[in-house]
Amino acid sequence: MRTAVFGSLLLSGMAGIMLLLHAANGLAGAAPAAAVAAIRVYSAEKGGYIMSEPVVRTDQEWKKLLTPEQYKILRKKGTERAYSGIYDKHHEQGVYRCAGCGLDLFRSEDKYDSGTGWPSFTAPISAENIITRPDNSLFTKRTEVLCRRCSGHLGHVFDDGPKPRGLRYCMNSAALQFSAIRK
Repeated sequence: MRTAVFGSLLLSGMAGIMLLLHAANGLAGAAPAAAVAAIRVYSAEKGGYIMSEPVVRTDQEWKKLLTPEQYKILRKKGTERAYSGIYDKHHEQGVYRCAGCGLDLFRSEDKYDSGTGWPSFTAPISAENIITRPDNSLFTKRTEVLCRRCSGHLGHVFDDGPKPRGLRYCMNSAALQFSAIRK
């Protein structure tokens, strides 16, 4: 049986190696760790684009890494109560990063008070650092915003923001971590 498994696996790269290792250990039915290509993202610290590996963890790993509130929001697409998050009225200068993987997401200069009770931004730090996709849950059409590196749910983007962009990136505080700019 093992010979048949090895003989039929003509895969290249890390994914093939991982699948072969799983097969050799009798875990061929288990999901192998996928080899994922690096992604291009913007780094505020570097002041430009860098290549970064996607962050892939099991559900149990996320539960150990995140607080219960962060897990509910980032991994289960939850929403914190309005006006309950630490960044709603936060005005320090710096960068807001993903609480799951640390990817730079928003700059403080793009933050504004939308009056909604959630931290709101007119634009991401770079379009490459987020993913948007349709969200038709809760009987309404919205656009979900996810972290490009770890696929964590951050919030939603709406077309009712201030000019000139007209967008409101409505984020959950628990999905973010803030890093101040030191002068």
